[in-house]
Formats: sequence, structure tokens, C-alpha cells
Amino acid sequence: MLLTRDGKEVPFKVEIADTPEKREIGLMYRKDLAADRGMIFIFARESPQSFWMKNTPIPLDMLFISADKKVVGIVEQAAPFTLDPRGVATPSQFVLEINGGLSKRYQIRAGDSVRFESIPTQSARE
Repeated sequence: MLLTRDGKEVPFKVEIADTPEKREIGLMYRKDLAADRGMIFIFARESPQSFWMKNTPIPLDMLFISADKKVVGIVEQAAPFTLDPRGVATPSQFVLEINGGLSKRYQIRAGDSVRFESIPTQSARE
């Protein structure tokens, strides 16, 4: 998966969470996450998405991505082990979780394009 901004690409190798069970577990219980890794949550359709950090010990950035593969919002540095819902106002079909602080480091912003490689974006099951 690649995020692109002004011709610059930022690649991430991602695990895919495309079923309710995989989306529920997400990155819980992980003690670390390499800087070039993440998890992409795939939903059947675009809608408002909300996430929490229950049992997640590492801070994460959450990038909310529309069906047309544009970043529509970012939650930065989501605090570990909280049940506070996190989301953005704009509906999204995909959510990419990466290490907290990487969106700032790479200057990822709303409006940036996303390109999926080898990710079955139409396979999400309710």
C-alpha cells in the first residue's frame, strides 16, 4: 500500500482486517509495530467509522480513507488502552493504522491519495 503526496510515495506493508472478527481484534495485544508496517481495515461500504484502543499497548495514527482512495481525516497518536471512540466526521471505507507519529513525520494530510497493491479492496464482509 502506498500513500502519495505531491509525487512522494510512502510505502507500508499491511495486514488486512476485512472480516468482523479481524476488525474486532485489530492490533490489540501487539507490543510493537515496525515503522513500515500497519493494518488496513476494509469495510463493505463507506460510512462513519469509529475505533477504540482497548488492549492496544502502542499509540497509533488512524488514517480514514474514502472509497475513492483519498485520506479524509487522521486521528494522531491515539492513546493506548482507552475505550474513547476515535473517528472523523467524513465517512470512510478504509482505515489504516500505523505507528503513532508517522503521519506527522511523513506529512500525510487529508486529501492525499492512497494506492493499494495486492489488497482485495472489494472483499470486505459485514
